[in-house]
Amino acid sequence: MSDDKRVHPSKVAGDRASLTAFLDYQRATLAMKCQGLTGEQLKQKAVPTSSLSLLGLVRHAAEVERSWFRMVLNGDDCKALWPRINGEFAEFHVDDADVGEAFAFWREACEGSRTAAEAVESLDDTVDFRGEVISLRYVLTHMIEEYARHNGHADLLREAIDGEVGE
Repeated sequence: MSDDKRVHPSKVAGDRASLTAFLDYQRATLAMKCQGLTGEQLKQKAVPTSSLSLLGLVRHAAEVERSWFRMVLNGDDCKALWPRINGEFAEFHVDDADVGEAFAFWREACEGSRTAAEAVESLDDTVDFRGEVISLRYVLTHMIEEYARHNGHADLLREAIDGEVGE
C-alpha cells in the first residue's frame, strides 16, 4: 500500500489522546485496505475457507461502533443496521449490499463514536450496561483490539484480491 495517508499516533501522548489516536489509526487502516477497489472486489470472498469480505468488515465495523459507543456508552436504543439472518450477523452477507451506503453508515458511526467518547469526561468514567460496569477506557481499548484483529483479516483479503500488501 503505497498511498498511506494515515496519521500515526504520538509516541508520547497521554492515555486518552493515545487511545483515541490508535483507534483512529485502526479505522484509517481499514479504509486504506479498501481504497481503490471496485464494489465487486470489496464484496469478494477472497479466502476460500471464509465468507469474509472487505465490505463485510466495513459493515461489521459500523455495527460495532454503534453498539459500543451509542448503546453501551450513551444508552441509546439502536436497532441493527443489518438485522441478523437465522441468528447470523447479516452485515457479512454482502452479495446485494450497497457499497456507498455501507461506507456512509461506517463514516457516520465513527463520527458518532468520536462525539460519544468526547462527551465522557474521564477514561475511568463508567456506565452500567446489562449488569456490567464498563469504562470509556475499556471501550476504547476493546475497539482498538476489534479493529486490529479485523485489519489482519483485511490484510489477507486485500492481498488475495489484487496482490497489494502493506501495513
